[in-house]
Amino acid sequence: MIWNESKECMSRDEMQALQSKRLVKAVNRVYHNVEYYRKKMQALGIEPGDIKGIEDITKLPYTTKDDLRDTYPFGLFAAPQSEIVRVHASSGTTGKATVVGYTRKDIDIWSECVARCLAGAGVTSQDTIQIAYGYGLFTGGLGAHYGAENLGATVVPMSTGNTKKLTTMMKDFGVTAIACTPSYLLHIAETLEENGDLDKIKLKAAICGAEPWTEQMRLQVEEKLGINAFDIYGLSEIMGPGVACDCIYHKGLHVHEDHFYPEIVSADTLEPVADGETGELVFTTLTKEGIPLIRYRTKDLTSITREKCECGRTTARISRFKGRSDDMLIIRGVNVFPSQIEAALLEMGGTTPYYMMIVDRVNNLDTLEVQVEVEERFFSDEIRELENLTKKIAHVIQQAIGLAVKVKLVEPHSLERSMGKAVHVIDKRKLV
Repeated sequence: MIWNESKECMSRDEMQALQSKRLVKAVNRVYHNVEYYRKKMQALGIEPGDIKGIEDITKLPYTTKDDLRDTYPFGLFAAPQSEIVRVHASSGTTGKATVVGYTRKDIDIWSECVARCLAGAGVTSQDTIQIAYGYGLFTGGLGAHYGAENLGATVVPMSTGNTKKLTTMMKDFGVTAIACTPSYLLHIAETLEENGDLDKIKLKAAICGAEPWTEQMRLQVEEKLGINAFDIYGLSEIMGPGVACDCIYHKGLHVHEDHFYPEIVSADTLEPVADGETGELVFTTLTKEGIPLIRYRTKDLTSITREKCECGRTTARISRFKGRSDDMLIIRGVNVFPSQIEAALLEMGGTTPYYMMIVDRVNNLDTLEVQVEVEERFFSDEIRELENLTKKIAHVIQQAIGLAVKVKLVEPHSLERSMGKAVHVIDKRKLV
């Protein structure tokens, strides 16, 4: 819940008043501290004084991932390096990471937002929670970790990669909650089932994010483990996990809109659409100090409602995502673009410009096979040479996208050509 001074759930009018106050402050911050934004606003004839409230937000320019790449690494930072206490980064299509920085206040707000999500999932200070997201530059692990500590729960910083050890600790430590990707949670459930350990755990809740998942998968997880599973949403550019989370009624993800102002706009015209209509999700950070972003286009397609939820919350809710307005894939929680594969292959030589990415879900874990056309001369080489080339290509792709892949070499002209826009992806995951 987001409370007012009377400790009552904040009304829509109270929320808009708070958002207006914070937007004015955020616009002043980026105008006076970020040259990139100042030039953008000046080009549109906008001064900070023109923004008097949240109703003026449509006057402001959009921000895209390309803006972060163009200003790599710290060009959009609005705080001096002496105030930046942490840096996270995500991979980009050109090999450049999109870099975000956090002040101490940013970390505190992030922790609070994640704690709200965990509390909404029924987690308390009496719980033990395993964090099975990756730690490091990816925001998932540390984001969930700090939020759980903020709540006062006992944290087991498990990370990923050793399911047998994870399930052993889940039993031995009496783990009652877990934060991980939904596909990994299904894999954990199957491991427990195979070992006859489903009745030996105390798990009651899972907070899953970092990849799209269906309502059917959520129900499958809940039935197999006998728990409540919740969807948490976030992106590193805005903060990380904890921007929004669903409640026990699972009728949309509640946005923490006292910190992140959501808009839904047409992906074609970029004009705002009515509540309930599908469009592209746009966020403005209202309290971020390290790297405040104005009208950031997430590329995620969804709709929004501001009606009061059955749980009593009055915050805006976004619906389950219906896709993306670009070609980005999310595989095991990692953002992957086909152009990353293409760039890596073209740099190494010996391959043709034709390739195919086949994404599938095997044993509830995402897999990626990359079929690569190579020059005819390679197929006259010894089998050992083909094996070495396969390993080399797999290594180059893994370096480019941060994921291990299966590589299959195919002969020239064996992949289908397109007369229109080239098709480089076959996604066999049935996400609706």
